[in-house]
Amino acid sequence: MIVRIMGEGQWKLADSHFTELNKLDDELLDEMESGDESGFRRTLGSLLDAVRRLGTPLPDDALEPSELILPAPDATLDEVRQMLSDDGLIPG
Repeated sequence: MIVRIMGEGQWKLADSHFTELNKLDDELLDEMESGDESGFRRTLGSLLDAVRRLGTPLPDDALEPSELILPAPDATLDEVRQMLSDDGLIPG
């Protein structure tokens, strides 16, 4: 799967990492719903770090269709709320 982090680029990840990313997405959604700003910041950082750690960055000139689009590391709670659908950042 191809994952884009807004403002950074794209990473290619094996589908086997979906479970780990989905767990972090669920935590992020819970923190957003409860308004836990510090938890949101921590979990968003963990989610983005997991993509960077588990994935292989695509060249800057590559324009692959992204299956997942994640917010930039400095995105606010309100900005991410606007990005979310009922399924969270990672479709289940």
